[in-house]
Amino acid sequence: MDTINEMDINTDENAAGTSHLNEPVEEVSETEKLQTELQEQKDKYLRLMAEFDNFRRRTAKERLDLIQTAGKDVIVSLLDVLDDCDRAEKQLATSDDIALQKEGIQLVFNKLRSTLQAKGIKAMESIETDFDVEKHEAITEIPAPTEALKGKVMDEIVKGYYLNDKLIRFAKVVVGK
Repeated sequence: MDTINEMDINTDENAAGTSHLNEPVEEVSETEKLQTELQEQKDKYLRLMAEFDNFRRRTAKERLDLIQTAGKDVIVSLLDVLDDCDRAEKQLATSDDIALQKEGIQLVFNKLRSTLQAKGIKAMESIETDFDVEKHEAITEIPAPTEALKGKVMDEIVKGYYLNDKLIRFAKVVVGK
């Protein structure tokens, strides 16, 4: 009975046997799995960085091209006006009829204005409007002839312009005080 009791004392039902030593340890396979995932994520990251770098270079090149050719449309449309200016210059050299020369030059001016208007340029109307620091630049002040003209634009030295309703040049004006 002593041998049976000794066996009972050393026996544990819940203790695992030695067979688990022969099986692969799960932690090693879990580590390998994590290393594989890490390598895949690093690869994805490197590919994404390379793709982003290519995108950045491509957009920078496209932006540079756009900046260099942005005014091409306007320039091409103004070439017709330049041709008219050349013809008017030849006409001025060969003709002495002042009325005909004035008419020809006025046609060139009108064509220039209509071409710019077609591209979105609009002249600002300033005379006899209230002085506005957001769109006017006061060159000087003069005494207003009437009380109603105080604080209003009396004269326009340089016209202001809008491009598609956005102010691109302030009007230089004389203000009544």
